[in-house]
Amino acid sequence: MGYLPELIGGQLLLDLLNTVSWRLDDSRWIDRLSTPAALDDWCAAVGLSAPRYTKLEDVTRVRETAYLVALPLARGEAPAEVELEALQELLVDALSRAKPTGVRPLDWTTDDLPATLALSAARLLEHEDLSRLRECQDDDCGWLFMDRSKNGSRRWCSSRDCGNRARAKRHYQRVRAVQS
Repeated sequence: MGYLPELIGGQLLLDLLNTVSWRLDDSRWIDRLSTPAALDDWCAAVGLSAPRYTKLEDVTRVRETAYLVALPLARGEAPAEVELEALQELLVDALSRAKPTGVRPLDWTTDDLPATLALSAARLLEHEDLSRLRECQDDDCGWLFMDRSKNGSRRWCSSRDCGNRARAKRHYQRVRAVQS
């Protein structure tokens, strides 16, 4: 396995959105799903299969469209109407490829990977407590996650990564302030 995804989102769609590292810093922006092999690795990590005919562009389209809806929600804002309409188009297409798996509750399944991912966006928006949707507080990270902590105080995508960097920065600033 080449790419080892960090599955910190707490929901399939969020883990897809987090396949872009340093999303908010153009100079460090990295797409972790830039090859079919990376897509295969990510799918294996999340328990999905990537059919050979899956186009990376289709997965990227779902990812980027959903991010433009999820990011404002994580910030406590309303997504733009144009972004919601783009997501609606993806969902209509996904439902046309899906079959119902039950009626209590109604759920859908499909063998089409982009459709599966679009349906995951619908599940996030319909079934999750969006007041728990968070954006990592590192200025450049841009990763999203469900804050499932008891008191709702999670601040970073990863305490080991962005959290450590923030703590080190605060320590450096305190030491520097004392020295001057």
